[in-house]
Amino acid sequence: MVTHFMHDGQLACGREGDLTSSTELNKVKCRNCRNTEVYKQARKDQRNAARRAARKGNVAHSASAWRTAWSQRLAALSGPQRLPRGFGQQAYV
Repeated sequence: MVTHFMHDGQLACGREGDLTSSTELNKVKCRNCRNTEVYKQARKDQRNAARRAARKGNVAHSASAWRTAWSQRLAALSGPQRLPRGFGQQAYV
């Protein structure tokens, strides 16, 4: 059975009647619906949202993440070690 793309209460391909429809992009099988601008824009928005979420969740690319990790590592060392200049809260000076 062909599944159509439902957008704003109408099918994207313009057909009418009691047809199977979905707003979930991966379930749409109608070639006419998949070739419409509405479907292509929704697909593009979904892809961009996924990329933004992946980029936002990736903390490793933060500019100060290495500095924080390094200062925690040096602060955890036992003995009279100290942090290099520019790092805050130097216990042993």
